[in-house]
Amino acid sequence: MATNSPSEEPLHRALGLTDSEFGEIVDVLGRQPNSLELALYGVMWSEHCSYKSSRIHLKRLPTEGPTVLVGPGENAGVVDAGDGIAVAIRIESHNHPSAIEPHQGAATGVGGILRDIFTMGARPLAIMDPLFFGVPDDARQRWLVEGVVGGISNYGNSVGVPTVGGELTFDRCYQTNPLVNVLCVGALPVERLVLGQASGTGNLAVLLGSSTGRDGIGGVSVLASAGFDGEDGAASLDDAKRPSVQVGDPYEEKRLIEACLALLDEGLVVGIQDLGGAGLACATSETAARGRVGMDVDVSAVPRREPGMEPWEVMTSESQERMLAIVTPESMPKVEELCARWEVRCAVVGRVTDPEYDADGEPIGQLRIRDGFDGQILADVPAASLADDAPLYNRPMAEPSQRAAILADDPTADAAGIDATAALLSLLMDPAPVYRQYDHQLFLNTVIGPGADAALLRLAGPGLPSSTKGMALSTDSNPRWCALDPRKATSATVAEGMANVAVTGATSVAVVNCLNFGNPEHPEVMWQLSESIDGMAEACTALGLPVIGGNVSLYNESGGIDIDPTPVIGTLGLLDVLVSRPPSFDWHEGESVVLLGARSAPGESHHPLAGSRLAVDVLGRRGGRLFDLDLEAHARACTLVSSLVATHAAGKPGLLGSIHDVGSGGVAVATAEMAIAGGIGASLSGLDGVAEAFCERPGRFVATTDDVEALLATATAADVPAVVLGMVGGASLVLDGLLEVSVDALSAQSTGALVKALDAAG
Repeated sequence: MATNSPSEEPLHRALGLTDSEFGEIVDVLGRQPNSLELALYGVMWSEHCSYKSSRIHLKRLPTEGPTVLVGPGENAGVVDAGDGIAVAIRIESHNHPSAIEPHQGAATGVGGILRDIFTMGARPLAIMDPLFFGVPDDARQRWLVEGVVGGISNYGNSVGVPTVGGELTFDRCYQTNPLVNVLCVGALPVERLVLGQASGTGNLAVLLGSSTGRDGIGGVSVLASAGFDGEDGAASLDDAKRPSVQVGDPYEEKRLIEACLALLDEGLVVGIQDLGGAGLACATSETAARGRVGMDVDVSAVPRREPGMEPWEVMTSESQERMLAIVTPESMPKVEELCARWEVRCAVVGRVTDPEYDADGEPIGQLRIRDGFDGQILADVPAASLADDAPLYNRPMAEPSQRAAILADDPTADAAGIDATAALLSLLMDPAPVYRQYDHQLFLNTVIGPGADAALLRLAGPGLPSSTKGMALSTDSNPRWCALDPRKATSATVAEGMANVAVTGATSVAVVNCLNFGNPEHPEVMWQLSESIDGMAEACTALGLPVIGGNVSLYNESGGIDIDPTPVIGTLGLLDVLVSRPPSFDWHEGESVVLLGARSAPGESHHPLAGSRLAVDVLGRRGGRLFDLDLEAHARACTLVSSLVATHAAGKPGLLGSIHDVGSGGVAVATAEMAIAGGIGASLSGLDGVAEAFCERPGRFVATTDDVEALLATATAADVPAVVLGMVGGASLVLDGLLEVSVDALSAQSTGALVKALDAAG
């Protein structure tokens, strides 16, 4: 890497480091860093790798629980599922790469999240994809949607891991800054759990998988730690930033998965780490820092697919499908034999070294980059200074200046006179054209797939102990809520995830999060992030849900305009016995329709519509005060629903014919979706006007039953309010005094809405 002439920008600034950060590096090293060392700090101290703006706030989250085996800080969180099985879960973002090159950006997001899972020793079993795009009214949005969906389907289908659910959100705030989040879950025998740390002086650092190229160089600093600055957002920077987008090979990833799991089964690996953001710089420094050891890395031993690569390019490249394994010298012949069997490249690129000690006797592991193991030292830095000791910023925070005026602009009263039928039809959009491109039945474990409240899978797979357990997955977000009150909204989003999981019969046991926010140098954005984290902490503490991992994606802005705060909550639930498919939301002729859950919060005299789809998408109103939520009442409702559904999942007679969480669009949309799924209408009454029909407060469920008295009695015993709304039957959905629309019209609107919207974009 060339140095700068006096007239050029200082090298550290070109690498994204501030003057004060450069000063800290000089203090750490006790000398001026060379260009390679600056490159290492540039990627490792980037926002994406170091969380330097968010770590101070993330410490407030509850991370421990009776089933937690691994919490935040490793590649994935892990919980004990019982029966000798552990479940690993992780969520990540690939927002900026996907804005520039949507197919490869999304595809490599899938590849990266898979490696986070199998580096823990778990076989990846399922993927979910929360996606956020601008209003689909132009050709660029269609290009983004088609590219992202194509990248996810191409990679996931090819590598052989089912995509079982996710979200699809369209909003103007993502017009030039789409969000692509990916969640993966996997399972492993408990004894196969392995951590990403180096140990054992003289052990070898072995690079597995693809050769190293120039694709993805600086991705975490060029892309993920800076916004887009053109008026048309990503479009203005495609050519300049495209080389920073990684290129994926799902077939290489499949071989890598099988080789790594086989290495772990044979006990040939001491520690293992994937190469994602910051590439070898990250993998070598993190494994050394976690093990409190040193590491010598021979940059010349790294297999390359492009000629003339400089050491800084080799160390910071984010070329995909690579893993770093720590192996004893005695095991190396078997490692080479096994890798050859799976046609996976392996090369010794480093060695574990003894730590040095400071004046207090604390070990300091040095990361030394060499040209040959016994050759010239090109870089010599403390590993922990890269992996753990990035600057920690408590950035200024301030409420948005217009917040008081926004909260005062409540849309609830203005909704009373709307055409409820037209409003309902406008809110229906079936995402099937997207998820039908995903193979969701790979492994044949998927019991409930895309399109439902949550996915439900058998907890089974190659190498796992025999079990009748199931696991449920949900991803949830609501930027409309968060734009008004990020604290209340994030708390409600956690509650919504728990409700979606309850509908499958599972009990929520842990959450992960992907926090998508704007520029942290804007005080309003830091206030949003801090409030959101506090809301998550409050809900998770009240509901007994440890946060076992997450991701923070900042600088989601374009032209100086930040996206609305978009925390995504991934919820993991476990089901003790899954031998029968539980009821979903397809109701049946003659069943009674019952609304379960509190219809209003304590002391609340109405049903707030602020932040609802009715307010935003129909009335065009983005103000008002968000609803209040009684988390204790919510937990009781979720416990009741999960117990009712679990009875069916265990193959026993139960009370439910169908069940659906009341979410986006309120009771009106929930009952419309049930009518579409069942192909039959219903006559319902007793709702408190348009406001209750479209209010989106979590903790309410629409259930149907053939034994209404027994269901009401069960709800009463559980201290959960319940009211009979009506009965299933007829060709139309009728909400007494509010709307009447045929099931055929509901179905036609829902199934055609997404295709029409994208076709209109040209």
